[in-house]
Amino acid sequence: MMHRLCIIDDMREHTANESDVEIINRVVHGDADAFERLMDRYQNRVFAIVGRRVLRMDVEEVAHDIFVRAYLSLPSYRAKGDFGSWLSKISVRACCDYWRERYRGRERPMSTLTEDQMKLLERVTSEASMRAHADRASLAEAREILAWALDRLSAEDRAVLELVHIEERPVAEAAELLGRSVANVKVRAFRSRRKLRAILEKLIAERGGTK
Repeated sequence: MMHRLCIIDDMREHTANESDVEIINRVVHGDADAFERLMDRYQNRVFAIVGRRVLRMDVEEVAHDIFVRAYLSLPSYRAKGDFGSWLSKISVRACCDYWRERYRGRERPMSTLTEDQMKLLERVTSEASMRAHADRASLAEAREILAWALDRLSAEDRAVLELVHIEERPVAEAAELLGRSVANVKVRAFRSRRKLRAILEKLIAERGGTK
């Protein structure tokens, strides 16, 4: 009996210490249940990425879709890079698809912004007219304004702005996550921020004229 328990303990320890590549090989060769090990290891990373990018009520659904995509794409994973990075790319692109799909309906509810997005709002609204409005606006209203403005960017512009300007990731890293060239991301990052500023300035000017 003691010998059998030792064998079981050894098996559990081996499973816990398996590398991502070893687990992936098991999944690809028919052990579908082994994929749960990867989900356990990376669910926090996926939920962190999704939680910053989609409406709160849809986070769980999008995260689930990401793991489904990853599972179906495992045969194409060639261990050329870190599995976590590979999964992060899938996550970011799934969030882009999420907004692209919502934009088709053009009926998009306001989202609650994160702390990072609030910091961006402070930077974007640094002009004198913005400061004057900020003196009158409540924090809740400020959040709604930025959510409204972000909601009017394309899915691609929104993704680049979040990665480069909100999360302050290096352009090269943002390009890798999005599957774009560095030059493309640099240009889009500049344009997306300019578009966001223009949207906010127009909104503030219109509101100022109605007061």
